[in-house]
Amino acid sequence: MITLKNNLKITHFALILSGLNFLFFHYPFFKFVVNNIDCNTVNGIVIVVSLVILMLVLNAFVFFIMLFLSRVVGKSILVIFFIINAIAVYFVNTYSVIIDESMISNVLNTDYAESTSFLSVKMFVYLILFGILPCIFIVKTHIISVTIKKFFTITAFTLLFIFGLVIANAGNVLWIDKNSKTLGGLAMPWCYTVNISLFYVHQNQKNEKEILLPNPTILDNQKSVVVLVIGESSRAENFSLYGYKKNTNPLLSKIPNVFHFNAKSGATYTTAGVKCILEHTYSDDLNELLPNYLFRNNVEVVWRTTNWGEPPIHVKNYQNRDSLFKKCKGDGCNYDEILLTDLKEQILASKKNKILIVLHTSTSHGPTYSQKYPSQFGVFKPVCNSVELGNCSHTALINAYDNTIVYTDYILSKVISDLKQLTEYKSAMLFVSDHGESLGENNLYMHGLPMSIAPKQQFEIPFIVWVSDNSARHLKPEKMVSQGYVFHSVLNFLNIQSPIYNEELNIFEKK
Repeated sequence: MITLKNNLKITHFALILSGLNFLFFHYPFFKFVVNNIDCNTVNGIVIVVSLVILMLVLNAFVFFIMLFLSRVVGKSILVIFFIINAIAVYFVNTYSVIIDESMISNVLNTDYAESTSFLSVKMFVYLILFGILPCIFIVKTHIISVTIKKFFTITAFTLLFIFGLVIANAGNVLWIDKNSKTLGGLAMPWCYTVNISLFYVHQNQKNEKEILLPNPTILDNQKSVVVLVIGESSRAENFSLYGYKKNTNPLLSKIPNVFHFNAKSGATYTTAGVKCILEHTYSDDLNELLPNYLFRNNVEVVWRTTNWGEPPIHVKNYQNRDSLFKKCKGDGCNYDEILLTDLKEQILASKKNKILIVLHTSTSHGPTYSQKYPSQFGVFKPVCNSVELGNCSHTALINAYDNTIVYTDYILSKVISDLKQLTEYKSAMLFVSDHGESLGENNLYMHGLPMSIAPKQQFEIPFIVWVSDNSARHLKPEKMVSQGYVFHSVLNFLNIQSPIYNEELNIFEKK
């Protein structure tokens, strides 16, 4: 009989750790399995039982090999696994996320301030119970190894058993393949170990030299400016411009020449979503992005950001929160209003006729929605103040999020107000969100699910446009657009001709 004592055979130790790994970290995995098969059928039961056995045996086998090769290194890796597993399963249980490659990108591109906003008592409870306590057991247990002959015997029988189990489930391959992304994103510790590797492999591919686009031609000397506001986690259904019952757009709704399109994002996380907004065509390649392209071709480009996770931006005027804070005055400097600091003055100071301003906001990023806006914009009450969104009432959560939309409405109205004063310029403002947000629907929170399974709240986004009276521009009656319309619409408005311009992806009617 196996007992938890100071001395354990390596096989027993590996089996115990596999069992703990299974019990502590795989409730979400098997909850998904049970919810997506018919457990009342023999085949459904076979799938569940087979996955349980396969997970226990395969993890024990991997742990056994690591510990046999090196007890010190093996134990160190297992300690890391249990610590990360504990944190990962907290996020899976609390926010219903899936640890796939896109989520890894989200995590690695999150700055310190935003990451600390997730800290909670519940997270530390998970860390202590499921991470630190098992680690103490791992460190203190003395492992009795086996001979090389027995190692190869165990390895051969285990591989043979796993192979037989896979063959027995050959008829379920289609189901497993269909759900492989979700299953892989919930299997600890392989969801993050594999996807971190994939992330860096793909990142290295993307870090190859940017593919330059063919040079454009500026067709006139008319002073023109476009302010592109990239929203963060804004979903269309919470904008009253889109029919939402609560008045979240009290200012924009009263401004002439404000239009909105139904739109979908190309991704559900920031890095990919922003790339979709800035590229001329959806691609896995690192094509030259809109601000880089225009800056290289004699257009004044200013990038202002309170966010992170953006693709490579190569412009002279790159301004983050710290650089803007030096000139900002007032309470708004602690929020996204800081992006408007001396904006009008910077446009007027430009010596170029064509200007693109990009404001990359962070206004509606969770889980700390109630901290994203000044107190005067907290018009809907009560609000959720917890980072554990599932602990808040749905009403309080929605109220906190809706207040971020009210604040977004204010920021956009301020941009329009500044542009109206630039009478020498033909001006336009485009507001497009990087992706949407889940707020408890189907027990899902925030964003980052794979597009193949993401709910509409994570990809149906606002696409709002304002044009100045003197621009004499009208918009096409498009029923549905995408983030891919931004690149070509900006070129059109600034009257810049390019070989890669696509009229079908332009929101403005021909003059």
